[in-house]
Amino acid sequence: MTDFTNWEIFQNLLLAARWTLVLSLIAFISGGVVGLIVMICRTSNLAPARWFAWGYIELFQGTPLLMQLFLAFFGLGLLGFDVSPWLAAVVALTLFTSAFLAEIWRGCIESIPRGQWEAAESLGMTFLENLQYIIVPQAVRIAIPPTVGFSVQVVKGTALTSIIGFVELTRAGTMINNATFQPFTVFAMAAAIYFSICYPLSVYSRYMEKKLNVGRQA
Repeated sequence: MTDFTNWEIFQNLLLAARWTLVLSLIAFISGGVVGLIVMICRTSNLAPARWFAWGYIELFQGTPLLMQLFLAFFGLGLLGFDVSPWLAAVVALTLFTSAFLAEIWRGCIESIPRGQWEAAESLGMTFLENLQYIIVPQAVRIAIPPTVGFSVQVVKGTALTSIIGFVELTRAGTMINNATFQPFTVFAMAAAIYFSICYPLSVYSRYMEKKLNVGRQA
């Protein structure tokens, strides 16, 4: 057993929380890029693109993130690829995030009245031009609250990467607990740090949703 003061425990957890934030940010940005591509395919007029996007979303929404982490880490390793916990975590979280963001954004896109699609088509605009100039600018405002809200799930999802050895907040908490045998203190502090990250995002999401509803009522 190693003697740590509560402040030293908290400092070590804060240092590990940096990697939770970095991983969350990378997963959210890369997942957003991939999710945008999948969303475009999902709303495309091309049947093969729609089927591909549908299968992609069903696959990564319908399987646990933990299984996706295992497959990214151990599965790619069995195929001969040298995969670090960091790379496996980024790949799995990107796929997981992109599937949910694609479906969130598809719902926002499809909430725009059909008449606006038809009006753009009558002007001779292509599908992508219609999205870029007519539909997306309106859908972005609708998409902000659920997108910010989902970012909370991404942050919490990083905790599962501790299973494959990635040292983020949860993994650091386990390691510190093994050294100090103070589970209540260690994991209470870890929970407080998670809360301090996630709560502002939840509040902002609710604020934006309320603001959006007020705008509609006006």
